[in-house]
Amino acid sequence: MKFARLGAPGSEIPVLVQDERTFDLRPLTSDVDGDFLASDFRARVADALAAGTLAELPDAVSLRVGSPIARPGAVICIGQNYAAHARESGAEPPTVPIMFLKTPNTVVGPNDTVTIPRGSEKTDWEVELGVVIGASAAYLDSPDEADAHIAGYVVANDVSERTFQMEVSGGQWSKGKIAFGFNPTGPWLVTPDEVDVQNLRLRSWVNGEPRQDSNTNDMIFDVRTIVHHLSQYVTLEPGDLILTGTPQGVAFGGKFPYLQPGDVVDIEIEGLGHQRQEFVAWEAQK
Repeated sequence: MKFARLGAPGSEIPVLVQDERTFDLRPLTSDVDGDFLASDFRARVADALAAGTLAELPDAVSLRVGSPIARPGAVICIGQNYAAHARESGAEPPTVPIMFLKTPNTVVGPNDTVTIPRGSEKTDWEVELGVVIGASAAYLDSPDEADAHIAGYVVANDVSERTFQMEVSGGQWSKGKIAFGFNPTGPWLVTPDEVDVQNLRLRSWVNGEPRQDSNTNDMIFDVRTIVHHLSQYVTLEPGDLILTGTPQGVAFGGKFPYLQPGDVVDIEIEGLGHQRQEFVAWEAQK
């Protein structure tokens, strides 16, 4: 199943996308949020669809695409989870997952405009697989238990400001990760049965020029390991979003220039959809 949220920011309509048809989920839920994801949502939607109680949403194609999940309680990120990216960053691949945080207000629609922070000279792109939690997870006994706690997967762009992240960070990365809108997400939340999550192609482009091209099978720590590991330190709750790291091919590696106002970034993960953002200057948003 593919879930989306369509409409103006703050007024998105929850929908099911199936066979090029878009079904309004408001008879079942007001949003694709933690409460919905924790409520055996796939079975409920399947039953409603079979019963004919879900109507198609008129003019769905004309509506803005929002993040496919409502504002999460937490956005937890894993750094340097692809060996080649670790090396291009000047680091050895980690032996345990590196964790940092983004703020919930970084999560925006997949095609929303992204504002480059005031004074930024090193704004960067990062295509990432996002994991959406569907059931609370604390102290899982093994990675094999992770699947029961995952609602689905999303495309995410972990936009980063490298000066803030590395040079004025005080030793933590989050300063470079938390500007408003720095996590375009979607277009869809795709349930686990739809994808082979450890064999998905990830790609990015800047102004139509290829940047990243890798596969989730190159992760150092796979999805199950990440969820299990995080559960030893934080209680994961329904609706939380985990970003699982980016492959090589970002500006921080030194081969490509950082983003400038007017640049357009495309992000894509096989089976999870495509997103596109124009980057604009902070001054232009006043």
